[in-house]
Amino acid sequence: MRDWVKKIIPERLRTDIPVVPVVRLTGTIGFSTPLKPGLTLAGTARNLERAFGVKKAKAVALVVNSPGGSPVQSHLIYARIRQLSDEKGIPVLAFVEDVGASGGYMIACAADEILCNVSSILGSIGVVGASFGLDKAIKKIGIERRVYTAGKRKVMLDPFLPESADDVRRLKVIQENIHQAFIALVKERRGGRLKGQESALFSGEYWDGQQAVELGLADGIDDLRGFLRRRYGEKVRTPLIAERGWFGRRVPGVGLEQLDALRGMDLAEAALSAIEARAIWARYGL
Repeated sequence: MRDWVKKIIPERLRTDIPVVPVVRLTGTIGFSTPLKPGLTLAGTARNLERAFGVKKAKAVALVVNSPGGSPVQSHLIYARIRQLSDEKGIPVLAFVEDVGASGGYMIACAADEILCNVSSILGSIGVVGASFGLDKAIKKIGIERRVYTAGKRKVMLDPFLPESADDVRRLKVIQENIHQAFIALVKERRGGRLKGQESALFSGEYWDGQQAVELGLADGIDDLRGFLRRRYGEKVRTPLIAERGWFGRRVPGVGLEQLDALRGMDLAEAALSAIEARAIWARYGL
C-alpha cells in the first residue's frame, strides 16, 4: 500500500496494520449476582466468536482476572476458546491480571502462551466444596427439620442435618474425579513446560507470577500492550471486543437484564450470592 493511500485510510480499515482483538474474562465463574454477573459460556460465547471472527487477526488476546468458581462453566469456556482457535487457525494469548486461579487458570490454559504480572496469583489446581453445619444451631433454638424425599440420597450433605461420613466419602470421590480431569487438562496444555513436582503443582497451592513462570505454569512476566507491540509491531491494533448497545456504544453498568433479575430475586438471596463470590476472591487475599 502506497504511503499517500495509508494517510487517507483510517487505521481501523487498513489491512497492513496487525490486529489482535482483546476479550476480557473477569469475575467469579458461574457465581452471579444481578449487579455483577459471573463468567459463563452463555455470557462470553458471543464476544469470543466476534474476536475470532475479526478478519486477518494475528492472535486473540484474553485478559483473565478470575479466582475460579464453577468447574463446569470453566471447562465450557475453555473448550469454546480451543474450538474457535482450532477452527480459525488463530493462536491465543492469555494475560493474567490480579488472579488466574482454579477455574480462572483453567481458562488461561486455553491459550498457547500465558503471560502475567510479577504479583499475579496463579495455580490453585484443585477442587473445593464448602458448607455449614447448622443442625446443632436449629436444635438449640427449638427448630425441627422436616424433609420429605423420594430417594434416600436427596438430602445428602444437607447443612441442617448431622454430617454423614458416608456422604462425605461420596462427595470426595466426585471431587477427586473432577480434580483428575483438571490435572489432565493442565498436562495436555502445558506439557513439557511444567517444571515442578506434581505433588506440589496439583495440590491446590497457588503462587505469585514469578514463581508460576519458574514452575512452568506461565510463560513470562509481561503486559498486554508491551508484549503485543514487541511481537507484532508498534502499530498493532488491540480492539476490545465487548457487548454493544444502541448507537454502537459499549454497554456500561447495569442493563435491563440485571434490573429484571434484581427485581425477581430475594434480597437475602442476592446478598448470599455476593458474599459467596466475595469469599472466593478472598481466598487469594483480594
